[in-house]
Amino acid sequence: MTDSTRPQNQDKPPISGGKGLLLLLVAVVAAVILAVTGIIPRLRARTTLQQQTDALASPSVLVATPQRGQPSEDVVLPGNIQAYTDSPIYARTNGYLKKWYFDIGSRVQKGALLAEIDAPELDQELSQAKAELVTAQANADLSKITSARYSELLKTDGVSKQEVDNAAGDLAAKNAIVQSSQANVRRLEELEAFKRIYAPFSGVITRRNVDIGTLINAGNGGATQLLFSLAQTDPIRTYINVPEAYAASIKPGLAAFLELTQYPGQKFEGKVVRTSEAIELASRTLLTEVDVPNRSGQLLPGGYAQVHLRIKAIGPRLQVPANALLFRSEGLRAVVVDDKNHVHLRPLVIGRDFGVTLEVLDGLKPTEWIVLNPPDALEDGQEVHVKQVANPVKSYTPSNQAKPLPPPADAKKPG
Repeated sequence: MTDSTRPQNQDKPPISGGKGLLLLLVAVVAAVILAVTGIIPRLRARTTLQQQTDALASPSVLVATPQRGQPSEDVVLPGNIQAYTDSPIYARTNGYLKKWYFDIGSRVQKGALLAEIDAPELDQELSQAKAELVTAQANADLSKITSARYSELLKTDGVSKQEVDNAAGDLAAKNAIVQSSQANVRRLEELEAFKRIYAPFSGVITRRNVDIGTLINAGNGGATQLLFSLAQTDPIRTYINVPEAYAASIKPGLAAFLELTQYPGQKFEGKVVRTSEAIELASRTLLTEVDVPNRSGQLLPGGYAQVHLRIKAIGPRLQVPANALLFRSEGLRAVVVDDKNHVHLRPLVIGRDFGVTLEVLDGLKPTEWIVLNPPDALEDGQEVHVKQVANPVKSYTPSNQAKPLPPPADAKKPG
């Protein structure tokens, strides 16, 4: 074999063992680098996907803390204004109205003469009774003299003992007739005094039903026999029906004031003076009386007023938005988030409904988070993502300003 026919690869020197190992190592490193640069993005993508999956599995909710109620509240109730004393005045004797002195709207003092009645029959009866009294006294005097004489004659046996006893009995009977006549005269004199009608207390005449010449019959013979109506209007009473929920807070001395539409912006200060101390079965309310000074006479009996009661709240009261309630078959619930972002369905005791907010009497604490617009699918113990809103009374949308929820001051840190 000549040199020209030899294979060319036989001219290269053989690769040494060290160089081969180095090439193998370089190849392995290159393969590892390629593998690592491909795995890390995959791991990051997988982690991101897992986080997104977890986030979608835990719903995001808006939360807020309950608002504290005011320590006192202004309760407004309709009230009926009545005179402190309202007295119908009737006649106590028969006759004709001779004269009246005060008309409606007149303010009179106690003891003022309101009217006079002309009673000629009564005058004659009194004259007759006085005459009968004189006759009875004369007969009694004669019987007294006769009895005294018989007593003297008995000492000399001029008369019998029976005649003396008869004279003494006749004297006793005549004295009784005198006493009866005296009582009859006093009765008629009192009826004579009733011919003059006097005001029993100071007040205002609210009604006059008679005029001069009207026939008057004694006693309460109905509305037609009413002479006058007299009302005491200072102070004036106002009656209100307080709902049973506030009954425990209504005590004598509680501050109150009246507002009337005819006096806009003006308040008539008063106070609670008494209650019926019983709940009316039909309306479940407590009848309450509020007395108001009325020196100016602006408040009129029979009027209508809005009565404001300044009631102090009993126990802590919270207010929550109406959209924070969840209606379930077991009852009304609120969704509360704990410090580990787990929700709990809490039963509530609701007080008054203010429309936008509701009063919670029991079931919540002031520092707890409540979920706004809770989804119906929320289950007890479910984990959620929370965002807090500044004003829970507004309508909440994702565009509302929200920030990550800081834990409450008294919340326990998760272990």
